[in-house]
Amino acid sequence: MPKMKRNSGMKKRVRTTGTGKLVHKHGRRRTHLMQKQNTARTRLEKGDQPIAKADVPRVKRMLGL
Repeated sequence: MPKMKRNSGMKKRVRTTGTGKLVHKHGRRRTHLMQKQNTARTRLEKGDQPIAKADVPRVKRMLGL
């Protein structure tokens, strides 16, 4: 029986936490256009965001979980 391949693009973008939640990096953190924004706004967009509930089953299937 063939092995299920993970989606290589998804495994680069999403990771699982210790409790099993799926998180991804916040988008547009250090783009060219964000350089003119103030530091507070840049800091707010830093960090991980949880994957939306509606997308969790699809992402898990792509990751092979």
